[in-house]
Amino acid sequence: MGGKPTRVTNVIRALRFARGEMTQAELAERVGVTRQTVIAIEQGRYSPSLETAFLIARALGTTLDEVFAYPDDDTDAPAGPAAGDVDGATDKATDKATDGRGPRRRRATR
Repeated sequence: MGGKPTRVTNVIRALRFARGEMTQAELAERVGVTRQTVIAIEQGRYSPSLETAFLIARALGTTLDEVFAYPDDDTDAPAGPAAGDVDGATDKATDKATDGRGPRRRRATR
């Protein structure tokens, strides 16, 4: 899961604590992802699928735009079809790589 962090920001941690100190494990169970996925999303190392983002917002009792934000400026955004995902190929590749369950851990090589 190396590379550049996502530009999507979130307030998941603050909302978890505002909702009676919901743990990452409790949120993960409600959403249907692993605790490691919740951690990666909270830390901005992973952007959830749209469906997962909606499920997170629902589990936290709020709306998608109250949980997630994306900066208005496009200074760091890549140009061209890959950035806009014109034909949906990027989402399909991401879903296939993660099975729709979030980031995977790499096994240590010996």
